[in-house]
Amino acid sequence: MESSSELDRLLFFEQARKISEATYASNPLDADNLTRWAGALLELSQFQSVPDSQKMIQDAISKLEEALSINPKKHDALWCLGNAQTSFAFLTNKEDEARPYFEKAAQYFQQAVDEDPSNEIYLKSLEISAKAPELHQEIIKQGLGQQMLGAGPSTSTSTSSSAKTATKNKKSSDLKYDIFGWVILAVGIVAWV
Repeated sequence: MESSSELDRLLFFEQARKISEATYASNPLDADNLTRWAGALLELSQFQSVPDSQKMIQDAISKLEEALSINPKKHDALWCLGNAQTSFAFLTNKEDEARPYFEKAAQYFQQAVDEDPSNEIYLKSLEISAKAPELHQEIIKQGLGQQMLGAGPSTSTSTSSSAKTATKNKKSSDLKYDIFGWVILAVGIVAWV
């Protein structure tokens, strides 16, 4: 049943992407449409390989930046851009390469809060963004970052190593779903707004 709901989500966001792309062709200055398009791309990135996911997130970032060039005070686009930067950072396996994305995310979350200070989601995102680099560092330290990015752990024939690998794979999978869960929440709220 879970795979059915995932397939439904995939189809829903693919349809949203296509609609936004068609709308853009007729009205490229619609900041709301660009934000929806970026949100759909962020959702669809969860179903891709890491390199394809990174490419899709970069595309979403460019759509959000375009939306902000049309309306610089569009708080939902700022917030979504913070989520995109965070998602990209977590898909980066090196701490020094991820850091600028986390910093940009925090800036965008702060700008979203500045534009809509009473929005609890924006406030919570800003608060959590301060902890994201530490979480990323812990992921790398535990060796889960390589697994998330498909490099995989070195294999060992011992049973205890296999058990540790299985546990790490489960933690990696759980972490990946937690991260993407935040992105899903973000996009869902943007779509709702």
